Amino acid sequence: MNFDITKIANVILYMLDNDVKQLNDKKLSILLFLMDYNHLENCGDKIFGDEYIKSGRHPEPKILGDIFGIIANDEDLEEEDERRYLITELLEYIDIEILEKSKFVELKFIKMEEDFDESLFSKEEYKTINKIVSKYKNESARNLANATFKIDKVRETAKDTVII
Repeated sequence: MNFDITKIANVILYMLDNDVKQLNDKKLSILLFLMDYNHLENCGDKIFGDEYIKSGRHPEPKILGDIFGIIANDEDLEEEDERRYLITELLEYIDIEILEKSKFVELKFIKMEEDFDESLFSKEEYKTINKIVSKYKNESARNLANATFKIDKVRETAKDTVII
C-alpha cells in the first residue's frame, strides 16, 4: 500500500467539517493511527498507507510526521525531493497555521475552498473514519494518546519500532 496524502488531506477536511475539537498535528496523527489500526484489524489493510512508530508519548506516523516536521521548522527542500510534492498536495486542500508555543510548535489546520470527497474512500474505509471521528472528536490529544496505550499491539511493540 502506498502513502496517500490526498486521503489524509480529505480526512482533515472531514474532521474540520465535523468540528473535531483541538485538531492539531498531534491529535491528527493519533486519529490516523486509530483509523489505520482499526481498519487493519477489521478489514485487513490500512487506509492511509503510513507506518506508525511507537514513541514515548503516542504512535507517530513515519512519513506524515516527517512532513509535519518540515512544515513546523520551515525547512527548504530540494526541487526533486518527493516530500516537497507531498506538502504541495496537502496544501492544495488545507492551509496550515504554525503556532510557536513555549516548548513546541503546533500545526493547526484551516479549511479553504475544498470540500471533503467521500468518493476517495471505500464504503468500509468511510465507516472506519466516521466511527473513529465520532468516538474521539471531543477528546484531547493527551487522552487519545493514553487510549492508544490500551491497545495490546501498542504496548507490546518496542519503543522506536513499527507498530503497524
